Amino acid sequence: MASGPSDPRPGTAAPPVPERLAALDDGYATDLHRYLGAQVTGGEGPDGVRFSVWAPGASRVAVVGDWNGWDEGGDPMDRVPDSPFWTRWTPHARVGHRYKLAVTDHLGRTVLHADPVAFQSEPAPDTASIVHRSAHRWADAAWMDRAPRPLGEPMSVYEVHLGSWRRTWDGAERGFRDLAADLAAYVTELGFTHVELLPVMGHPFGGSWGYQVTSYFAPEARWGEPDDLRHLIDVLHQAGVGVILDWVPAHFPKDEWALGRFDGTPLYEDPDPQRGEHPDWGTYVFDFGRQGVRNFLLSNARFWVEEFHVDALRVDAVASMLYLDYSRGPGEWTPNVAGGREDLEAVELIKGLNVLVHREDVGAFTIAEESTAWPGVTRPVDHGGLGFTLKWSLGWMHDTLDYFARDPIHRKHHHHDLTFGVHYGFNENFLLPLSHDEVVHGKRALLTKMPGDRWQQLANLRALYAWMWAHPGKQLLFMGGELAQAREWNHDRQLDWDLLDDPGHRGVHDLVRDLNRAYTARPALWACDVDPDGFTWLNNDAAINVSAFARRGPVDADGRAEQLVCVANLSPTVHYDHRVGMPGPGRWREVLNTDATSYDGSGVGNLGAVTADGPPAHGQPTSARLTLPPLAVVWFEPEAT
Repeated sequence: MASGPSDPRPGTAAPPVPERLAALDDGYATDLHRYLGAQVTGGEGPDGVRFSVWAPGASRVAVVGDWNGWDEGGDPMDRVPDSPFWTRWTPHARVGHRYKLAVTDHLGRTVLHADPVAFQSEPAPDTASIVHRSAHRWADAAWMDRAPRPLGEPMSVYEVHLGSWRRTWDGAERGFRDLAADLAAYVTELGFTHVELLPVMGHPFGGSWGYQVTSYFAPEARWGEPDDLRHLIDVLHQAGVGVILDWVPAHFPKDEWALGRFDGTPLYEDPDPQRGEHPDWGTYVFDFGRQGVRNFLLSNARFWVEEFHVDALRVDAVASMLYLDYSRGPGEWTPNVAGGREDLEAVELIKGLNVLVHREDVGAFTIAEESTAWPGVTRPVDHGGLGFTLKWSLGWMHDTLDYFARDPIHRKHHHHDLTFGVHYGFNENFLLPLSHDEVVHGKRALLTKMPGDRWQQLANLRALYAWMWAHPGKQLLFMGGELAQAREWNHDRQLDWDLLDDPGHRGVHDLVRDLNRAYTARPALWACDVDPDGFTWLNNDAAINVSAFARRGPVDADGRAEQLVCVANLSPTVHYDHRVGMPGPGRWREVLNTDATSYDGSGVGNLGAVTADGPPAHGQPTSARLTLPPLAVVWFEPEAT
């Protein structure tokens, strides 16, 4: 085994192995991205690249690349003493060079692998890693100094798949840099506070939408270089928009050139086939109990927050991590040491992730896509919870969409679907998602889930959005929902932007804009999302499909609180003189009406305001008579005096 650089230039000595790398073993570490991969040297030391990799089961590892003719004997790596790591410095490698790791297993079989901690990769179908050093100069200091946290702040999320949001005139995908200005301007115009990007990590198969990652530390190459993604995030931050990345720690694809059987052994994947392979997705499952794997995943989370300034990680498929019997039948899983179905090692990883990401020196937040009733998903770790900041409310989503998909004549029998979310709505810190998962695989677009003719479908969709924006919890809407897109999402096509030429679709778009603006400006709708005292039911008349509630902001020193009343009439019939209890007397201004003609509605309303001067009703000190437009939601707030 060689002990120094191959063919060094005269007078050039290899820099010493960094102390941190020499000290690394299988103990706890969350900074692997600073020492593994291709670390460019220079400045105070000699120019070159130090390559380092975790491969405890390998008998030999070499770096092959553009500078050595891809010769497996050119740059053999040295095993760091008493360590599972291998390292090699060469003065010949440079930024932009392609490379792979030739890993020989204990049987003598050699496979060329992409670097697990590569910071840049080739566009598919090529699979080499690329030496990268960022030259980006961040200009988002103002944002980073005051980046909002979701609890007690407004949060409205626009979910985006970058490859199919807006394409070129000939249908080609646009890259990170090319999309930056357009996406920032559009999201700002619509008033969303955050963008959530479907996974941007390297994924050669576009049809996975990014959820089968092969390059965890490298952005998807077909959309550009790493600094192009930094530019996109920088531009969004400068526009006042936060950035959430979907992150996939649950599983990874079996490609031999990537992480699968990396050193000839089940290194990243669990060796037990009942735990190490996912039956639904045909992928490997990470070995959550192995410290080296935990370090890889925790370092990866930290990498995206620190190196790309992302504000949050939305953790995909959490339920598949929490349960040993997820998608497995009897005899296909083994209970944990206590005889239960919980994956105790995955639970510890998740807790460690959340403690790490919420630390002040990291300073981001986390969101769980978790579909079960696991208790305490958003409770702090030191209080017995998993420690996420927010949890997707998938129960609310399914119940609400089931309700809105029904013909109004049948809705009275299913009113509970509309209201049930509030019964558990304060058990966790919830985000209400209408995500990409609900508009694919035969589920239909949001618009075409709605009953009735096209006018009724559009009216129902407008009502759904206004109900959702007023409901306790943050909001997430997948791209195209604001256009009332009529077809399912297709990752190979851009959104149907020409729909904005139709008044009905333009009306939905403008409503989403107005909802965001009204929501953000009113603390009653977001300041007490996790406080049941901030919500009061006013009226639930299932027989006529009417529901009303009040939202309240924090009480000030004078004992006053900002309030907003939301009233929904989800029948196609106008209800005149409908009495609703109101939290206080006086004039209440009609803040928003989804039946307004400006949204291509029928224009039924309350002439801008109602007066609460009637008798007590619905547990409130007074009441008002309202005109409730058909298939519509109306918001009211006390008129300023």
